Amino acid sequence: MYFKDIIGQEETKRRLIQSAQQGIVPHAQLFCEPEGAGAFPLALAYARYLNCAHPSETDACGKCPSCLKYDALMHPDLYFVFPIVANKEKKKEICDDYLSEWRNFLNDRPYFNLNTWLNYLGAENKQAIIYAKESDEIIRKLSLKAYEANYRVLMVWLPEKMNETCANKLLKMIEEPPAHTLFLLISNNPDLIIGTIQSRSQRINIRAIAIDAIIRTLMSKFGLSPDDAKNVGHIANGNFIKAMEVISLSEENKLYLELFKGMMRNSWSKNVKGMKETAELFVSLGRERQKDFLSFVQRMIRENFIYHFQEPDLNYMNHDEASFSTKFSPFVNERNVYDLMAELEKADVQITQNVNPKMIFFDLSLKITVLLKR
Repeated sequence: MYFKDIIGQEETKRRLIQSAQQGIVPHAQLFCEPEGAGAFPLALAYARYLNCAHPSETDACGKCPSCLKYDALMHPDLYFVFPIVANKEKKKEICDDYLSEWRNFLNDRPYFNLNTWLNYLGAENKQAIIYAKESDEIIRKLSLKAYEANYRVLMVWLPEKMNETCANKLLKMIEEPPAHTLFLLISNNPDLIIGTIQSRSQRINIRAIAIDAIIRTLMSKFGLSPDDAKNVGHIANGNFIKAMEVISLSEENKLYLELFKGMMRNSWSKNVKGMKETAELFVSLGRERQKDFLSFVQRMIRENFIYHFQEPDLNYMNHDEASFSTKFSPFVNERNVYDLMAELEKADVQITQNVNPKMIFFDLSLKITVLLKR
């Protein structure tokens, strides 16, 4: 990944390049983004630029030995830490055990989220974390001498998923960093990272991608017409992952919409049998997808509430979502919208706490039954 491959984010690119050129490189940097803004490819392009033998004013050269190794994601001084699902039977318990899959995954898609990664692994029914055992690997790697790079780089994707033991050991490394070592942390939820890591890292806030930049990319790389690109860019609302889902009509989004429609219809009609059957379906989704579904429902509740204002520029729905909302939106109003959102947030917390998902979603459906009647 090069700076030229990053969609938009021109101001951030300039700041990162200036940091490298001036040699002012904080040893721990926390890239914070709303999902789909490109924090990971930005951090990777920055690491490449710092270690390039012949960087230009705007990007890495792409020809030196360091760049060629970064192309293959196999530079000896580049390390990755990311959430995994441990599999003791296959002896896959640390990130390095998944390194081959990780490299192939990154080569196929520079913009991604946790759900995309879990789907790629075929582990969507399990919860991914960065295990305590990873901390020993981090210490071992950073105790080695740098092979050839100006900066030895440890990229930690989603540090908020770190086991507490691992987070505390990483903190110690950040407090007493080995020479010429750079920690690049990339987070969607920085508030979930332990405060001491946050306070010892320079925070770089990545904004959602400008809609114009998404539109230009959709037209140049995917051949969309100006009108289609504008429509997709509006729905994506700065999230390039969302833009890709809209283009591909993601099967997962279709599933979530059908589940949402079924849940709302069962609740409105007081179909207890249907509520139970739908709740049973959620068990098979796995906790990460259950949480993703609840995020989808929260978005749909918001969109249906905004629908009343008759301001199309404020709505971010695709055709199928908007079609359902023309009939459903009257049931989301100022008398129930806050309570609906509160119940969805409560269900999300319960899933995180490993409460039985069948009970969570059945109870949620019953509460929605009452709220939709307001």
